[in-house]
Amino acid sequence: MWAYPPTRRQLAATIGVFAAGATLIAVGIHLSFANVASQQARAKARSEFVRSRLRKFLDD
Repeated sequence: MWAYPPTRRQLAATIGVFAAGATLIAVGIHLSFANVASQQARAKARSEFVRSRLRKFLDD
């Protein structure tokens, strides 16, 4: 059970858990932005492939 006001140990644990969560979120954001170009290129190539297949199918 948490005491009010929190003890130094409880306050340190809260700060540590918050810092760990913020670090994980920051790393996730960084990795997401670092890989966005390759994901966009893959999506563009896939859409071009589908368009070319549809053009070929509809022109026949």
